[in-house]
Amino acid sequence: MKVDVMETTLVAPSEDTPRRELWLSNLDLAVPKTHTPLVYYYPASELGAGVGPEGSFFAAERLKAALARALVPFYPLAGRLGVGEGGRLQIDCNAEGALFVVAQADFAGDNVFRDYEPSPEVRRMFVPFVPSGDPPCVMAMFQVTFLKCGGVVLGTGIHHVALDGMGAFHFIQTWTGVSRGLGTAEACGPPPFHDRTLLRARSPPAPAFHHPVYSPALLSGRPRPFVTRVYSVSPKLLADLKSRCAPGASTYCAVTAHLWRAMCAARGLAPGVDTRLRVPANVRHRLRPPLPRSYFGNAIVRDLVTARVEDVLARPLGFVARAIGDAVGRVDDAYARSVVDYLEVESEKGGQAARGQLMPETDLWVVSWLGMPMYDADFGWSAPRFVAPAQMFGSGTAYVTQHASKDDDGITVQFALEPEYLQCFEKVFYGE
Repeated sequence: MKVDVMETTLVAPSEDTPRRELWLSNLDLAVPKTHTPLVYYYPASELGAGVGPEGSFFAAERLKAALARALVPFYPLAGRLGVGEGGRLQIDCNAEGALFVVAQADFAGDNVFRDYEPSPEVRRMFVPFVPSGDPPCVMAMFQVTFLKCGGVVLGTGIHHVALDGMGAFHFIQTWTGVSRGLGTAEACGPPPFHDRTLLRARSPPAPAFHHPVYSPALLSGRPRPFVTRVYSVSPKLLADLKSRCAPGASTYCAVTAHLWRAMCAARGLAPGVDTRLRVPANVRHRLRPPLPRSYFGNAIVRDLVTARVEDVLARPLGFVARAIGDAVGRVDDAYARSVVDYLEVESEKGGQAARGQLMPETDLWVVSWLGMPMYDADFGWSAPRFVAPAQMFGSGTAYVTQHASKDDDGITVQFALEPEYLQCFEKVFYGE
């Protein structure tokens, strides 16, 4: 499969924007220092099926004009990653522009998206690539690829230190709304809040909890070949999983407990060893006072659930789901402030928080995009049929997302695992 680049340009904000150095919080600095690659697949539309880069369907000039306007409120994405005092990373808001690429593919969408699997090849084809996420790299990259069938793939790569999932989808909603003809303020809704000093460490820092999930020693796994599969969780299976948990158990807790059990069984982990689950929690509403809902930055705190393999496998599913829920639930203002302070202490000692996803074979990392407006990405030619990471970065990592169809109450799980364990994992996951 071949993709030819037709155009590469930088898109700057359409109006003057603040020129300043944007301070990054400890939560920004604790994420993987790379661009997060996503793909949005838009099948051929009756509004312009088969029309190429110069035609009306996903017209490049319209997309670039809308992007330039969207970058006005989201101006850090037009900047560059920089280095400030003491070598601390920052965003240099210099309005140099986001990278925008137009490409043409010689294959149809079904060749990739009928049985989609995130992979380095998918990323290579659809998402612009820079050799390093280090300064002075661009903060945001976008590629529109026109397919042989008339469909389009939008690939996005936004540097993780700039934002988390909520910020990313807020930006995409704004860009697509402007493309549909909305005013920038109407498309954006609450404007992005850029002051990250709300997450500054206390002086002196006073961590009150232990936070091993941020220890580099916890990411001591060796690189292992893996493949990624997308598993559908039907409404029937989801209802069955939740019925085996306590009333009120969240979808995330029930599905993650089931996924954890299937992973332990598939890998044949010894009953007496510890297995660890990394869980994320959005702290925007958990802080006191809460962060603005439109806080633009990383506001995700990680916690760790440790259990014996025999308990994950033999105890009721509700027991495992409750342990996960307890971990997410204990992330309150005190816990989140403790994380920020802990990261400050570690940086003062010259240490760095664990940023990668290279985990030992006993461990699992599950990210939830449930409730995210993933599919509210209509540029004016209908919503995407499919949205997903273009690539996963380590075995034992998973994303839990909703289905594209609003009429389908099921969800999908995208899971990276060593190929020799796939057959057993699928049998356990689907109750066979």
